[in-house]
This record gives sequence, structure tokens and C-alpha cells, in this order.
Amino acid sequence: MRVLGVDPGLTRCGVGVIEGEVGSSMRLVGVGVIQTSSELALAERLLQLESELQQWVATYKPDVIAVERVFSQHNVRTVMGTAQAAGIALLVAAKSEIPVVMHTPSEVKAAVTGSGRANKAQVAEMVRRLLALETIPKPVDSTDALALAICHLWRGSSSSRLKNAVVAEKSRLMKLRAQ
Repeated sequence: MRVLGVDPGLTRCGVGVIEGEVGSSMRLVGVGVIQTSSELALAERLLQLESELQQWVATYKPDVIAVERVFSQHNVRTVMGTAQAAGIALLVAAKSEIPVVMHTPSEVKAAVTGSGRANKAQVAEMVRRLLALETIPKPVDSTDALALAICHLWRGSSSSRLKNAVVAEKSRLMKLRAQ
């Protein structure tokens, strides 16, 4: 499975692509940061973000896109920019007909480090270890995007299997009732 992780941000949007399967090793496919200038109008920044995310999708052809779920912060301006960037990631996924999932920061931290209260340095070090990298990717936005992708690979695929099993069982029961 190939997962594109997106750590949404209007000024810096982290992107990272990994490949792997549950229970086997993962490998880094691509990592980076999409930057937009605060001097541009908001609409232009969002258009640039969409264009560059589409390039990532076209280049790496992910099976799924994992986006950080926007959470409440005290700084409304920061939350708005993050939410707008997340919306662009959702739009790109929908236009590309790629499933999209959202994970909270706590889910990502717990999946990668074992603790939902891990700090950024702990998450970054675990990303480096899990992907067998010599150094931690910089800036932190790119590391966070990789952590999102790892989280989905580990948590999301098991959630999908559980969901499919529930649907199959419901279908089986409906067939039995119809007989």
C-alpha cells in the first residue's frame, strides 16, 4: 500500500509518501514541504497548494491520502489556515478518486510512538527509526506528514478490514433472514 500523508498548513504543508504493509517494513518514497508566500492573496495560495498536491498525487500515485484532522487551537487564524489547507487536500483526493482518511494528532502520536502525548522530537525520532532513515527529515512538517502516513498504514488498514468484515457479516445475516 502506498500512502500520501499531508500535514496541512497554509504557509508550510508537509507531504510524505511511504510504501508498506501491516506487519512488514515500510520504505520512504518521497518527502517534502509545499510552501506558499504570505504575500499572495489567500485564493492564490490555495490554488498553488492544490496544484502542488495534484503533482504529488500524479507523481507518486498513492492508494490513500491521510490528512491530519484539524483540532481546536487558541489561535483562530492558525486554525483557519490549517483547515483551509486540509480542505484542499480533501478536494485533491476527491478529484483524483483516492480514498482519504483523517487522523487526529493524538492518534498519530500513539500509533508512531505508543503514546498520544509524545512530543515532536519523539515522533520525529520514531519516524526516522521506522523508515530506517539516516537523518530526521526537515522541517518538522515533512516528518509529521510521514508520521500520518505511518499511522494510516498501521491503524487505517486494520480499521478498513474491520469495517469490511462488519459489512460482510451484515450481508450474510440479511441473506439468512431472507431464506
